[in-house]
Amino acid sequence: MATDSQQPNQKLTIPLKTRIALTVISTFTDNAQRPDGSINRRYLRLFDFRAPPNPKPINTISTSDFVVDPSRDLWFRLYTPHISAERIPVVIFFHGGGFAFLSPNVYPYDNVCRRFARKLPAYVISVNYRLAPEHRYPAQYDDGFDVLKYLEENRDTVLPANADLSRCFFAGDSAGGNIAHNVAIRTCKANFATVKLIGLISIQPFFGGEERTEAEKRLTGMPLVSPDRTDWCWRALLPEGSNRDHEAANPSAGDISDLDYPETLVVVAGFDPLQDWQRGYYEWIKLSGKRATLIEYPNMFHAFYIFPEVSEAGHLIDRIKDFIADRVASLSG
Repeated sequence: MATDSQQPNQKLTIPLKTRIALTVISTFTDNAQRPDGSINRRYLRLFDFRAPPNPKPINTISTSDFVVDPSRDLWFRLYTPHISAERIPVVIFFHGGGFAFLSPNVYPYDNVCRRFARKLPAYVISVNYRLAPEHRYPAQYDDGFDVLKYLEENRDTVLPANADLSRCFFAGDSAGGNIAHNVAIRTCKANFATVKLIGLISIQPFFGGEERTEAEKRLTGMPLVSPDRTDWCWRALLPEGSNRDHEAANPSAGDISDLDYPETLVVVAGFDPLQDWQRGYYEWIKLSGKRATLIEYPNMFHAFYIFPEVSEAGHLIDRIKDFIADRVASLSG
């Protein structure tokens, strides 16, 4: 286990710019949720500013979109680092948003993936999966896995020659961390010829269960995450009649002991109400006989890393870069 050098604070301190952004995000998402469990997508589109793909490199990164299945709006954005290297890893990224909100081309996630592509460096593929409640479990996992199949079958027409799918990583934050885990399980069972998953980067993954944890009870009023909001998201995602002990919410309901599950980096924040579930995920991976590392940021909140003005965001990218470099080095060791 690793942690950053900070001493835990008694009170969460957030830069003003970040605090305003968090308030705006929470207000819009809360107002879009209807009492009947549906979402007012038309209302969200009024404030949904999106970054178009740009084939012209900006800070060495260009972007392009690829359609996998137009009937379900399944597509991904490719972030290409324009650097000289023979073999560059590929990171498949799943955005957060409680399974119900956001997309790869919203500005915060577009900026995050640009930073990943530039600083890691890596080819980053950000997946536009279907959203709940219009599309319930397992639609999000199906979409993630179908992007992997598309890459396996169309590698030469999608990726440059130096993009190395034998050095493939999954990454995701919040709901995206949950999706990355579940798609990783399917990938381990698929025996792809080209795609080789060698690492998983799980940033504050969204897991849960019927019983409230100590952190969920203690950390009320934190940014973005509250019991009411997470309960709503689980009701939107899970099959009718299921509760939060379903294996989509609680990974310990499944078994990975017989799989070649990738080495995993789990990121936890001290002011995230979901932290007990995230630590439980880390412990479950290790108890399953797999390798995992836990990084803790005691003074951070849920989704802190998408805000570049927060210094810990840059620190986390450095840790992810080290994790990828170590995993790649292990292949030739």
